[in-house]
Amino acid sequence: MAAAALRRSASLLNKTVRGSWCQAPDLRPFCVSAWLKSPETLPAHASSTFKVTMVPGDGVGPELMRAVKEVFKAADVPVEFEEIHLSEVHNMASEEKLDQLFTSMRKNRVAIKGKINTPMEYKGELTSFEMKLRRKLDLFANVVHVTSLPGYSTRHNNLDLIIIREQTEGEYSSLEHESVKGVIECLKIITREKSRRIAKFAFDYATKKGRNKVTAVHKANIMKLGDGLFLQSCAEVAQLYPRIKYENIIIDNCCMQLVQNPYQFDVLVMPNLYGNIIDNLAAGLVGGAGVVPGESYSNEYAVFETGARHPFAQAVGRNIANPTAMLLSAANMLRHLNLHYYSSMVSEAVKRVIKQGRVRTKDLGGYCTTEDFVRAVVNNLNHRPPY
Repeated sequence: MAAAALRRSASLLNKTVRGSWCQAPDLRPFCVSAWLKSPETLPAHASSTFKVTMVPGDGVGPELMRAVKEVFKAADVPVEFEEIHLSEVHNMASEEKLDQLFTSMRKNRVAIKGKINTPMEYKGELTSFEMKLRRKLDLFANVVHVTSLPGYSTRHNNLDLIIIREQTEGEYSSLEHESVKGVIECLKIITREKSRRIAKFAFDYATKKGRNKVTAVHKANIMKLGDGLFLQSCAEVAQLYPRIKYENIIIDNCCMQLVQNPYQFDVLVMPNLYGNIIDNLAAGLVGGAGVVPGESYSNEYAVFETGARHPFAQAVGRNIANPTAMLLSAANMLRHLNLHYYSSMVSEAVKRVIKQGRVRTKDLGGYCTTEDFVRAVVNNLNHRPPY
């Protein structure tokens, strides 16, 4: 019944939203449209090798990717990585490198990525390589699932909320100019098409995951036209999902409410900049940037990364970075590839290490190194779930 209702809702909205991500035809089995399928119909584990694009990025990204490869090797995960190095801070970013990455993505459709740091200095190009990547692949939906880690206590325990962010327009449109000397205009772009698309994604995600409420985050009291359009689009889409409660909240109040009482939220959907802020704030509620995984979707591609995008450059080479977020993101990637057996093996091993409390990195109050943590995860892979 629920599946039939979802199909009817999706069919209705597809008639009104041009370019909806549910309309993509002839995609590989692990595209976003396949993500909506019931997991009961998927195989427990694979009999062939999957190729995945790997972009280590900057800061501790390469160290975190080494952790992923080491755990995958120990678990015999049937994934082969095609590694592409792209960095603006190390002069390893060029249009040629970007084309190489796009070629790999068109072939593999799935990637795991570290943070590509963007220098603050203006060197004649406003659009960062991160934004070029998102726009070229149309990675419109960023999803960050913020959950408390069993065994690691914070001020708010047992948290479970989802942040969905539109990340191809908004404040990060890279449209800036100096109108007169000393006056900079920075344009924020909000469109009905993309606002309705991300709202539909949020409600479909809530339906698929059995969530009860979607909250739109905005600043329409001040940006009456831009955020007003986003809010109106969310309200229109909400009418197609009568079983899901819909609310809206102003961004500044949302930040305060998340700190005071985060349990009131279930699924939050918002424009670009607000999502960037809320992702990092919410990560701080459960342990910080090192423990929260994230992922980005388009019609055809999926990119897995940390939820709070922080290069942690001061930790490079010191063997202190927490690989939890990247390992959990890698486990989510395996689930996306229908490799549920390996996904459960990796994620449960990571959570078991944290719950035991004997091996923790500095950011979680411990004294262990990145290598210590990875070694503990590998040792816990022996506790494998049944087929």
